[in-house]
Amino acid sequence: MKQHFTSVTMVLSMLLALLILCTGPAAASICTDCHSTVTPEIVDDFKSGVMGSEIDCSSCHGSAHNSADTVDNVKMPTHDTCGACHADQDGQYMDGKHSIAWTAMFAMPTTKDQPKELMEGQKGCGGCHQIGAKNETGWDEYHYGVVGCDNCHTRHSFSAEEARRPEACMTCHQGFDHAQWEMYSTSKHGSIYLTEGDDWDWSAPLSNAKESYTAPTCQMCHMSGGDHNVITSWGFLGVRVEEPNEEWTEDRVSVLKSYGVLDANGNPTPRFDLIAPAKLARMTMDEWNVPREEMIAVCSDCHSEKFARISLEEGDQVLREADRIYAESVEIVAALHRDGILPEPEYIDELPSYPYPDVLRFYDQSHPIEEDLWVMWMKYRMRTFQSAFHANADHELWYGWGPLKETAVMIKSEDRSLRAEAELAESVKSGASAQGTPGFEATLLGVAFVAMAVLLRRRG
Repeated sequence: MKQHFTSVTMVLSMLLALLILCTGPAAASICTDCHSTVTPEIVDDFKSGVMGSEIDCSSCHGSAHNSADTVDNVKMPTHDTCGACHADQDGQYMDGKHSIAWTAMFAMPTTKDQPKELMEGQKGCGGCHQIGAKNETGWDEYHYGVVGCDNCHTRHSFSAEEARRPEACMTCHQGFDHAQWEMYSTSKHGSIYLTEGDDWDWSAPLSNAKESYTAPTCQMCHMSGGDHNVITSWGFLGVRVEEPNEEWTEDRVSVLKSYGVLDANGNPTPRFDLIAPAKLARMTMDEWNVPREEMIAVCSDCHSEKFARISLEEGDQVLREADRIYAESVEIVAALHRDGILPEPEYIDELPSYPYPDVLRFYDQSHPIEEDLWVMWMKYRMRTFQSAFHANADHELWYGWGPLKETAVMIKSEDRSLRAEAELAESVKSGASAQGTPGFEATLLGVAFVAMAVLLRRRG
C-alpha cells in the first residue's frame, strides 16, 4: 500500500511539473531574439498561435542549440513531444490509423526501389505518410518532418481552428489515390460547407460543432467530439477478413490474393500478419461493427437512424458489386500467368501469391495488363465505394463505377489478344517444324490470316 501511495505521489509530482512547463509564462527567449532575423516568418507564425504565448521554443526543440555554431544540436520534435502536454490527443492518435502511416509506407513491397527523395525525403509518398509516428526519417540527409501532428496543425502556429476545417485534410486526401476531397467538396455536404462555412464558429471544439455547423465536415464525421483515433469500418483496402456473405467471400479471396495476403492456394502469407497491426482491414465482424455504429450515431445527429443505416449499407453493396468485377479481372490476369501466356516477371521471388499479380507493387508491374489491373483497383474501385460513403453520386458513377467497368472490358479484350498471339506463335512454331510436308502452304496461309486478324483487333 505504501509503495502504491509513493508511486501515485511521484506520478502526481511529475504531472504538476509538466503542467507548470506547459502552461507557465514563457521566459524571454534567446531563440526568438535570433530567429526574428534569421527566420522572421517562423517567429511571427509561432507568436500568432496560442503556444507562442505559453511556452518557449526550447520546450519542443531543446536547449542544446543556442547559436549558429550549435545548429546541428537542435532537437526535432516527435509526437511524444506534443504528447507531453496533449496526452489524451496523442494517445488517441496512437490508437488510430494515422499513427502507422509511416510504417505502412515501408511495408509496401516496392518502397525500397523508389528514390529516397520520394519516401524518406517526403517529396512523394512520404509527404503524406510522414503523419505516422517515428523518431527519425531513416535518412541522415533529411531529418525534417518527424512530428506528425503538424500535418494537420501546421507549424508553427499549430492552430486548432485550422485543423478543424476540411481543407486541413485536403493536402493528402485528394488526387489519384485518395480523392476524398473531390468527393466531399462536390457533394451536398461539401457545397453547404463551401457556401456557408465562413459563418461557422471554428473556435469551438468539435464537441460543440453542431451548434453552428449546418453540414458535416471531415473532422465532424471522422473525429467526432475531437477524438484523434481516426478509423473507419472498411479501411484503406476496403476489405474485412471475416465475411458473412458467402458469395462475397469467394470474390474477397481473389481480392486478398491480389494484395499478396493470401497465396495462390488461399493460405495466409507473411503479409497477412501485417494487416491487423497496420490497421489496413478489420479482422472480425465485431471489429468492423464498432466504427460502423459510431458512424451511424454521427449521421443520426442530422438524419434518422434508419436513413443513415440504409445509406451506409448501400455503400457496402456498391463495394460488393465493385469487388465482383475486380475479382473477375484478377482471375483473368492470374490465368494468363498460370497458362504461360505472360512470362514470369523478373521479380517473381518477391511475389507471395504468384501466379496472381501483386497490385501493392502499384506502377511497378511487368506487363500493361497488370498496369490496367492496379489502376482499376487503386483508382476506380476506391472511388466507387469511397464516393458512395461520401454521398457523391456523380463521382461514384462517372469517376468510379463507369471506369471500373470500362477497364474490365479492356482487360478481357487484352486477354483475348494475348491468347490469340500465343496461339499464333505456337502455330508458327509448329508450321516451321512441318515445313516440306503436304499442306504446309495452306497452313502458312491460315497462320497469316490469324496474324492479320489479331493486328486488326488490336488496332480496333
